[in-house]
Amino acid sequence: MVFIVWLIYLIMKNLNVGYLIAGISIIVFGIIYFFNQGLTEIVSETCTHGPTCTMYDTISMQTWLSVAIAALILIIGLFLVFVKEEKEIIVKKVKEPKKKISLEGLDSREKTAVKIIQERGGLFQAELMERLGVGKVGLTRLLDKLESKQIIERKRRGMNNFIVLK
Repeated sequence: MVFIVWLIYLIMKNLNVGYLIAGISIIVFGIIYFFNQGLTEIVSETCTHGPTCTMYDTISMQTWLSVAIAALILIIGLFLVFVKEEKEIIVKKVKEPKKKISLEGLDSREKTAVKIIQERGGLFQAELMERLGVGKVGLTRLLDKLESKQIIERKRRGMNNFIVLK
């Protein structure tokens, strides 16, 4: 039954599902009432002990258990009726057109570094150092210059820096 309710929920809106579940619970209450009346009648005709018969206790226990389950179903239905439906939030990401990187005013080593970063879409500082054939200090100064001109950005990845174009 839970699967059926879940399937109906996917197809319909909260409000409609709530009404459907509440209606089902009212039908279940009716079935419980008529079933209880029928059992009580059968026990009263067949039990020789009269009102002290233990079958009456069994009927009472089954009735209360059934009523509790039907009440739970009714509460779920009413909850779905009165809870506001979540609205889907649409977030549209606008991609900014990439600016053409101006290489004017850069020396040859800076231009080479920018071209390497541009080709790879980004790379680790140690790899750029190997590809340019410069030392750590020289590369740090080179990257500082490019960063101050807002051409590149260094992103920390653990113990390494990842270099990307801005």
